Amino acid sequence: QVQLVESGGGLVQPGGSLRLSCAASGFYLDDYAIGWFRQAPGKEREGVSCISNSDGSTYYADSVKGRFTISRDNAKTTVYLQMSNLQPDDTAVYYCAASIWCGLGIAGYDYWGQGTQVTVSS
Repeated sequence: QVQLVESGGGLVQPGGSLRLSCAASGFYLDDYAIGWFRQAPGKEREGVSCISNSDGSTYYADSVKGRFTISRDNAKTTVYLQMSNLQPDDTAVYYCAASIWCGLGIAGYDYWGQGTQVTVSS
């Protein structure tokens, strides 16, 4: 059974940091690119970052460049999203998803996790 499970969300003050994890099971992680997406209340789901499985290339939305870092550990079947200098606009439910190619669009992602809440507030 294919499964992606996010963890690491929580409440953090502006300027703080969090590291999200995406644990994969039921498939070979190194066969898939992994993307991180987020959805704030009343807004559409948007791509945040992705990491390819072929050469480890990474891509970021302009809104998070320089603050977020995506990485993968295929041995641990886990992908991470290190988030720093978090701001209230980063508040959202964060999802990881698997696709055969890396992109920040939702289309093409076959498997999704259930999401983890990130709240940035003082």
